[in-house]
Amino acid sequence: MLQATTTVPNVMDNPELWNAVLLRDASRDGSFVFAVRSTGIYCRPSCPARRPRREQVSFFQIPEAAEQAGFRACRRCHPRRAEANNPRVELVRRICHAIDEHKEDPVTLKTLSAEVRVSAHHLQRTFKDVMGITPRQYAESRRLMQFKANVKNGASVTDALYDAGYGSSRGLYESSSKKLGMTPATYGKGGRGMRIIYTIANCPLGKVLVAATERGVCSVTLGDSDSQLITALFAEYPNASIDSKDTLISPSLNVWLNEVLDQIDGQSKRIELPIDLQATAFQWRVWEELRRISFGSTKSYQQIAQAIGKPSAVRAVARACASNRLALVIPCHRVIRENKSLGGYRWGLERKKRILRIERGKDGTV
Repeated sequence: MLQATTTVPNVMDNPELWNAVLLRDASRDGSFVFAVRSTGIYCRPSCPARRPRREQVSFFQIPEAAEQAGFRACRRCHPRRAEANNPRVELVRRICHAIDEHKEDPVTLKTLSAEVRVSAHHLQRTFKDVMGITPRQYAESRRLMQFKANVKNGASVTDALYDAGYGSSRGLYESSSKKLGMTPATYGKGGRGMRIIYTIANCPLGKVLVAATERGVCSVTLGDSDSQLITALFAEYPNASIDSKDTLISPSLNVWLNEVLDQIDGQSKRIELPIDLQATAFQWRVWEELRRISFGSTKSYQQIAQAIGKPSAVRAVARACASNRLALVIPCHRVIRENKSLGGYRWGLERKKRILRIERGKDGTV
């Protein structure tokens, strides 16, 4: 069953923000920050650094939201030092600081309310409006991020989990299975040690490859040849041990392959498979919404953005669809543009047309 996480910060999307970045408008410092995916760094609008391409940039209302999404503060413009010019934003930053200060002793909503001197209801509502997540989700995510950083810096899993504020390994492993896409020990090795088994079959769409670990399916791809699909799998998981035979996983893999083939043939309207993937919280939210689109139906990128409560994040929704590695299982083929044109598809538009025709039980163009 697909597990979805909800710790996703609000992403802003307004042409005026990009103009402020291009103009290096210092008057907007403190009102938002911009993050660059290619560098993993976020800055204040007035940062003197060279400007990136627009498609690489995301905007966040506060630095903590950018960090929540995995970006690091610029050491040149120090965006955390910019004073917020909005009382609501300043309140949320105080709440984030209070949560970060209590990492070893998880803080309650009541404690936070007393510390920042606002009612619990106002605190919760304001934080959710600005960050897109609850204070508890922020705290859980920060704890997991701290664990990951500790492991990357060479700490043992045991030392890392206690230093991040986990009282035991149970809480860490329960959350990491959803948010790390693998166990903490495996994550600490950069994914090395993963055992992936794959199988390939002919289908009406050409070739289909289904790959899985002992925990679930990690790849479902479409292509024209075995070599093309195998090469792509090895490129996606370069540090894993990949083979086409395994006595433990193979029986389940054959069952999962048949479920995928049944949907390609139009015999099944929904695929329910265990999944073992790494993804951001935003991607999970988009993918879960895609799975709610009924068989034979379509929705626009705008409709998906609205459904997840992010009406301005249409581009981000499109990127999440493009990053989907589980063809059919996560039905990104059911998402089209507002003008009814097909948009993109990772495995080719002709395949997207064919899948939709099959699901609708008819020939002709989409």
